[in-house]
Amino acid sequence: MAAYDHPDSATFELIPVLRALADPARLEIVRHLGRVGEANCATLIGTRPKSSMSHHFQVLRESGVLRTRIEGVQHRNSLRLEELDARFPGLMAAILNAA
Repeated sequence: MAAYDHPDSATFELIPVLRALADPARLEIVRHLGRVGEANCATLIGTRPKSSMSHHFQVLRESGVLRTRIEGVQHRNSLRLEELDARFPGLMAAILNAA
């Protein structure tokens, strides 16, 4: 299986990042990853339909928020915190620390 494409951090734009974070399901994924660091897709899907979750992962990847790496048959997801913080200082800390 081929690896996913991830945008270069120099191309991150604020509007797509905020749009990705505006959806409640995607925000829940981001906050969960903020707590655990890395998780496979099955852990993050929960009871939601796999097809809609695939879309959410894609939106998060394309905006630059999420990195997905393939490890055997698992897809491991993590936040691109360092890259996002370099581009938008304090944004992810505010998102992750919001009540």
